[in-house]
Parts: sequence; C-alpha cells; structure tokens
Amino acid sequence: MTRFRTISERLRTNRQDPLMRRHVGLLFLGKAIGLGIVLTLMTKWFLPSMLGAQSAAPATPALDPMATVNAINTLWTLVAAFLVFGMQVGFVMLEAGFARSRESVNILVEGIADTCICGVTFWLWGFAFMFEPGNGFIGLHGFALNGLPATYGSTGVALLAFWVFQFAFADTCSTITSGAMIGRCGFVGDLLYSVGVTGFIYPIIGHWAWGPDGWLATMGPIPFHDFAGSTVVHTIGGAISLAGAIALGPRLGRVFKRDGGGPMPAHDLIIGAAGGLLLWFGWYGFNPGSTLSALDIGGIGRVSFNTTLAACSAGLTALFYSYVRTKKWDLALTTNGFLAGLVAITCPCYWVDPIGAFLIGIGGGLVVVWGIDALEYLRIDDPIGAVPVHMIGGIWGTLSLGLFAAGKYGVPTPTGADVSTVVRGLFYGGGFGTLKAQFIGSATVAVVTFSAAMALMYAVKATGTLRVAPEGELEGLDIHEHGSSAYPEYMISGSESVILTVSVKDDAAA
Repeated sequence: MTRFRTISERLRTNRQDPLMRRHVGLLFLGKAIGLGIVLTLMTKWFLPSMLGAQSAAPATPALDPMATVNAINTLWTLVAAFLVFGMQVGFVMLEAGFARSRESVNILVEGIADTCICGVTFWLWGFAFMFEPGNGFIGLHGFALNGLPATYGSTGVALLAFWVFQFAFADTCSTITSGAMIGRCGFVGDLLYSVGVTGFIYPIIGHWAWGPDGWLATMGPIPFHDFAGSTVVHTIGGAISLAGAIALGPRLGRVFKRDGGGPMPAHDLIIGAAGGLLLWFGWYGFNPGSTLSALDIGGIGRVSFNTTLAACSAGLTALFYSYVRTKKWDLALTTNGFLAGLVAITCPCYWVDPIGAFLIGIGGGLVVVWGIDALEYLRIDDPIGAVPVHMIGGIWGTLSLGLFAAGKYGVPTPTGADVSTVVRGLFYGGGFGTLKAQFIGSATVAVVTFSAAMALMYAVKATGTLRVAPEGELEGLDIHEHGSSAYPEYMISGSESVILTVSVKDDAAA
C-alpha cells in the first residue's frame, strides 16, 4: 500500500513538471507513428500475401453499356419507325377501298391480328433469326432479345429502338401478303400463314441480305445491296402474295379479261387512293430512316429526294399509260403506279442521283401495268395488285441499282457517310459486276421465297382453313367471319339492299 502511494505521488509530481510532460508526449507520438507505419505495411503487403490476394486495389467498375448509345441516332430511328408503322393505316385503307364492301371488316381485323402476331414472333425468335450472327443463312443468338448488348452492332442505335424499327418492316411484309388474298381467305388460315411469314420466311431469308453474316451481304467480289428493302421486304412479300393467290384460286364470280370480263370494281376508290397517299407519307420513314443515322444529313436528304421523284415519275407514267390504253384517267392504276415507284426506289435510293431516280420511277410505272396484265392473262386473282406493285416492282428496283448507281456514295455510318467504297452501276462505268450481284440476290430471294410460300400455303390449305366455304364467301367475310358489317346502314337501306342482293345472286350464278 505504501509502495502504491509512492508511485502515485511520483506520477503526480512528474505530471506537474513541464519538461517531463514534453518527454512523455514525444514518446507516445513516436509510438503512434510507428504503430501507424506497421499497420499500413501489414494492410498493404503482408495481409494480401497471407490471404493469397495479388492486389488490394479496388476493381475498376464496369462501364455502363448505355454510354455507347447515340441519342440522336436512336431518336431518328424511332421517329422513322413510327412513320413506317403508320403505313399500316395506309395498307388497310388501300386494301379495303380496292376490295368489295362486304370484306372491309375482315381486312382490318386481319391487319390488326397480323401486326400483333408479328410483334410476338419477331420478339421471341424472328429478330434473332434475321439480325443476329449465326451463319450465312440464319441467326442463332439473342432469342427473346436475351443476352444482347445495349446497342445494335456499330450503329449506336439502342437495341430496343432498332427492334421497333425492324418490327415495322416485318409487319409491312405480312400486310403485303394479305392484299392478294382478299375476299376468300379464312381468318384461321390467315393466322396460321401469318406465323409462317413473320416467324420464319421473312426473317430467315431476310438474314441472307441484312444479317451481319448473311451470305448475300458478304458475297464476293461485289456484295448484294438492298438499302431499305425492295427485295427483303417487297419482293418477299410479293412472292408470298403470289403463292397465296395461286393456292386460293380466284374469288367466286371473278371473270378475267381473256374470258370477256375484268377486275371486280373497287367499292371506294377515295379510301383506296387516300390509303396510297398515306403509304407515300410513311415511306419517308421507310427509306430515309434506313440510314439509322441522323448525322448523315446529305444521305437523308438525297434518299428523301429520290423517293419523292421516283414516286412522281411512276405515278405520271401509269396515269398517261392508262389514258393511252383506255382513253380514261385511271385513279386506281395511278395509285398503284406511284406505289410501284416507291417500291422500286427503296433498294437504290441511297446510291442513285436524281436522273437515276426519275428513270427508275418510270420503269416502276411501266412494270406495274405489265404485271397487272400478266396476272389477268394467267387468271391469277390479285384484288389490289400486291404482286405487280411489290414483287415485280421490287425486282425492277433491285436490278436498277446495277444500272443507275452513281458511283459517288458509299454507306451511312453512325457519324456520317463513308465514301471509301462506293457503289457504281453499268450506266456509270461500273460494268456488270453490281448488276450481276443484284440479279443473284433478287432471283434467289424471289425463287426461294415463292417455293417456301407455296409449301406453307398448301400446308395451311390441307388443314381446311385457308379458304372459306362458298356460302361464306357469298355472304361476305365481314358477316360470315366476324358477325359485323362495315356499312350497316347500307345493308338495311331499301334500294341498296336490292342492289346488294342482285350482286350476290349474280356472283352465285357465275
């Protein structure tokens, strides 16, 4: 106890001594510094070694994949996609106007159903088949868009925006098909072949030309070119239309020109022509939007101009040609004429100059008339002219690139245009190379599509759902398939009811 008191008194005395307090403070400061150095060395060197770690540096955070998205290109692509999707309104108006009144509801229901089917199939597997790598014939990755990067390829366009744009194209192909099958195709049959078209034929064959490793796109020494789809969308859609029209056969009462008849009259040319003009408007998303780059200002302007000029020259060609033949200014033929010009310019619109666009439009206006004549001669019933406009117009437009490519334009890029490699046609000193590549691509796609579509249509026909029964066709698809009429007042009005009854009896007698 005495010893403890002695130590306590000594500590109290030393604490009161300034010199002693200084020495003790310096001692503890030195120990604290030494302890800090030891702990730092242990943390940095010894502990990682003891734990088997190679480095204690924090991992570099992964880059946000959305940082690679080009906002302006994505916005441009979406605006174009909305315009292309708006073409669905034009299609159903064109088809309904050119058809008979008793199948108008059926046309709209089919158009809506085909759009919905296309959205699901193109999401689940169609996009993967068409736009993802695999081999030269089919894509094998990205089903249901799983495991794909935030942008598509090197476009800088957000993947989902690119999907919306391409979905609108796929939907267009499906709608083209229904146009040649109006008035006698069963609704269940339409649903079945729509799955085959949007889920398999369109994306698989489209991969050949637009896929990252498609065999036509990578073909040497000169690859196949199709800027916005004269072949991929329109020739495919038109060839399927031809197969469908053949498998169905003509409508009841349809008498062809060689047998002393002619096409059944359209029930509302105003709606039909207005639908054609809406399609023209939507084409400004179809063609300029295919640049996928808002920064390629020169390319967008050129494509827009060429699209306009080709439609104008084609429409005038069909208008005057119809007058020479019949001494009448034919509205329906003029409408199909400018549509054929739009189809034709869709492939070469980026690579031709104004003179080329003007001449391509004239060719489109001619081939659509010749195509209509050919179908009449072959007794193939195509109520709206889907085959002449889209298949024949698409083939002409695809081949025209090999003739009129100006040799001044390359390809669009996310930041502008690349002219390191240009496309040159026969009339601009390019020889037959580009024309040969275009012929190979167009002929292959047309033949394979038609063959696959014939197999599909006859498979659906074997189920008994492709064509409605004769009594259903005479009643009209609107009432028979959907239980409603587009014009109920027309149906119950006295004089019109008599006219309709006589028309139905005439069809039955024929």
